[in-house]
Amino acid sequence: MISIVIPSWNNLALLKLCVESVKANSAFEHQIIVHVNDGSDGSLEWVRSQGIEHTYSEANTGICLTVNQAAALAKHDLILYLNDDMYCCPEWDAKLLAKVQQIGHDAFVLSGTMIEPVGSGNPCVSVCDFGRDADTFRKQEILGKYQTLAKPDWYGATWPPTLVHRRWWHAVGGYSTEFSPGMSSDNDFSMKMWAAGCRVFLGVGDSLVYHFMCKSTGRIVKNNGRKQFMRKWGMTSSLFDRYYLRRGELAVQAELPEPDDTAAFRRKRGLSKFKSWLA
Repeated sequence: MISIVIPSWNNLALLKLCVESVKANSAFEHQIIVHVNDGSDGSLEWVRSQGIEHTYSEANTGICLTVNQAAALAKHDLILYLNDDMYCCPEWDAKLLAKVQQIGHDAFVLSGTMIEPVGSGNPCVSVCDFGRDADTFRKQEILGKYQTLAKPDWYGATWPPTLVHRRWWHAVGGYSTEFSPGMSSDNDFSMKMWAAGCRVFLGVGDSLVYHFMCKSTGRIVKNNGRKQFMRKWGMTSSLFDRYYLRRGELAVQAELPEPDDTAAFRRKRGLSKFKSWLA
C-alpha cells in the first residue's frame, strides 16, 4: 500500500525498533526502504540480513539526498518519509489511508501525529514520556495508552511521518538537496507543494508515532535553513507556517483557504520580504 522511506545514520537500536513497529503495528503490508548512511554501527549488515530493500552511502549525506535515493525504489503510489527514531503505534497506517480515501484526490501532504517525551509548545504534538532511547522505551505502556493521546486533525503538515502521492513527489523533485544536511528541508518541500497547487496539508490526529527526538540531527553541523528558505521563496518560513499552512490550527476542512488578506498579514508579508532582501 505504501512505500516507506527510512533514512538512518548509525542509529541501529532505534532503526530496529522502528522497522519492528512498522511490521507489527501496521494494518497493511508495506514496502520498507532504508537508506543507510555510513553504517559503521552494523546497520548495513543488519538491513541486508533482514532482506530489507535499501540504498547506501559510505558517508552521511544528509536527509535530502538520502530520502530521494530511497524514494527512487518506491513501488507504490504513496510514499511515506519516516524517521528512524520513530515508533509507529497500532493502525497508524489505516488512519492515514482512511484520510486519503476521504480526500478523494492525490494533491495532499499528510502527517501523522507525534508523541514526544518533552513538551516544546508545539500544538501539533502530544506529550507523554515513554522513554528517551531504545533501552528505556516502555513499549507495553505506550501500547496500552496511545489511543488516549490522539488529537483532532490539525493544519500544517510538514514533518515526518509525511505521506504524499508519488506523482507529486516526482513533480516537485522530492527534497531539495541545497538544504542538505536538512534544516528547513521539510518547510521547503511543503512550499514546493503549495507552489505546485496543493492545498491539503493535514495532520491526522489519530495516526500516532512515538518520536524519540533528534537522535541524528543533534550530531550534525546544521545548515542555515531559515536563511536559505528566505532567499529561495522571498518570505520567512514562520510566515509560511502561520498564514499559509496555519500550523497547529484545528482542521475544519481538508483544503486550506488562501491566507486572509488582513492588514496584519500585509504588514508581516512586507517585513518578511524585507528580511528576505537583506538575506
